[in-house]
Amino acid sequence: MSTNDCTDILKSLADRTRQRIVKALLATDLGVNELSERLEITQYNTSKHLRILKDAGIVDVRAIGQRREYFVATTFRRRIEKEGYVLDFGCCTFRMDRLAD
Repeated sequence: MSTNDCTDILKSLADRTRQRIVKALLATDLGVNELSERLEITQYNTSKHLRILKDAGIVDVRAIGQRREYFVATTFRRRIEKEGYVLDFGCCTFRMDRLAD
């Protein structure tokens, strides 16, 4: 993993709301409306945070008809499965098991 990848992931996971989104998506795939309701945040903010997580390669989206469903990106999910809930970037670690509720 390059330094830029590490930086992008850490910057995107530095926000508590984005941590909550990732935690919810680790459990199940969800649309923006469902995430907004579960996390009690606006759809605008949910979409903004999802874009940041998508740009960092943490989440991805699939179209199901007109619905857009977000999920933890396959490469990121594989990394979690391989490394466990503690991601080791070499310079630091990030504990996925301690994500905010």
